[in-house]
Amino acid sequence: MSFLPKPKLHHPGLPRNALGFTRRDYEGAVSTLCAGCGHDSISAAIVQACFELEIAPHRVAKMSGIGCSSKTPDYFLGAGHGFNSVHGRMPSVLTGANLANRDLVYLGVSGDGDSASIGFGQFAHIMRRGVDMTYIVENNGVYGLTKGQFSATSDKGSKAKKGAVNADEPIDLVAMALQLGATYVARGFSGDKDQLVPLIKGAIRHPGAAFIDCLSPCVAFNNHEGSTKSYDFVREHNEAVNRLDVILGRRPVTADYDAGEVRDVAQHDGSVLRLRKLHDGHDPTDRLSAMAYLQQRKAEGEIVTGLLYVDPEPSDIHAGLRTVRAPLNRLDDAALCPGAAALAAVNAGLR
Repeated sequence: MSFLPKPKLHHPGLPRNALGFTRRDYEGAVSTLCAGCGHDSISAAIVQACFELEIAPHRVAKMSGIGCSSKTPDYFLGAGHGFNSVHGRMPSVLTGANLANRDLVYLGVSGDGDSASIGFGQFAHIMRRGVDMTYIVENNGVYGLTKGQFSATSDKGSKAKKGAVNADEPIDLVAMALQLGATYVARGFSGDKDQLVPLIKGAIRHPGAAFIDCLSPCVAFNNHEGSTKSYDFVREHNEAVNRLDVILGRRPVTADYDAGEVRDVAQHDGSVLRLRKLHDGHDPTDRLSAMAYLQQRKAEGEIVTGLLYVDPEPSDIHAGLRTVRAPLNRLDDAALCPGAAALAAVNAGLR
């Protein structure tokens, strides 16, 4: 937890969005992470995405577990709701909060240790249940708080700072999210803000389970030669499948694009994901094709970034449970306790 608040004074000339907020209004406390940590770049991307989407900071609920990554919600959206759960248990807390109040914007921030090891089971269930959220894993391949041991996402054959070689196969959270039914699956890189901010914007606007695996080098324990999660390695082996922009229906958006093929994917909420393909053959609406492409590029030693898959007609946990549109935490006793006759009818249907 950080105890270093940022000054409240803002320059009067700072740009404001349609709600009257400046970018500073989306910031949090001063980071206590290592200088150069990729996690701070991800926090900055979240701040920029929420500012550009014109989301009121108090409408965001940010959840996390344990680890360097799970400290970061203190560093963005200081006016938002927040809950720091125990190690690996963030998904169940987020699921419960979403069921109680579906009107908030949910951000789950986790790490590769928090989600791919002790929380792997919880990660699987929140994906398959289709909870409406943006789930970001800040993936550095090590346990940074406990001196740099390999995590479950460390690539086989990669070297630790002290020279140890990882002998275990890695868990690919992007592949798992695709298989488990997430309806928006992407991989980003903390060193590529131009790609990461639109990916986060698209995930927030997506009405379903949105997952972003963000490679985030640990400058203290995993940014050396031999690491496959370092800044240099990711930059040299990055294969970007697309460049993304988000078009909101409520106002015109203009952008200066290079020549190339463009695909507009309409979302259920009326927003549009605009994909610029950088290579032939990848269809971001084909789940099986995305899974195959991910494995093909991995065999070539490439790290695929960008939007791998998006379902243009997603559904979430509330649709599956057929809950009412009003948030459950606002229902009165009469709605929550419909009486003995309703209970008898439910019981009869289960016989």
